[in-house]
Amino acid sequence: MRHFYRTQLSSDEVLAGADDFFARLTLERTVNSHRARSYVGKLGNLRLKVEKEGGHYTFVEVSTDQTGESRLDRNVKRFFVELRSKADPRHRLRAAY
Repeated sequence: MRHFYRTQLSSDEVLAGADDFFARLTLERTVNSHRARSYVGKLGNLRLKVEKEGGHYTFVEVSTDQTGESRLDRNVKRFFVELRSKADPRHRLRAAY
């Protein structure tokens, strides 16, 4: 599955956050470059790529080898929420009923 997110954080902040977040999921980093990361673990394989977009945005693309709504895909969405909270510390996640 492919997931996309746009943030105001820098590429370095996104990659540092990814290293921290996915290490907590016991995913091992296999590729380490200045714009991409790959992680492998029991949940599956994940590839993360960041690009600077026009202006001050960073585009984050994450693809997994899973189909449907897997546990790994749900954690990718949680990672995006963490990025949102880092960009705006006042942001609070609220359930939408």
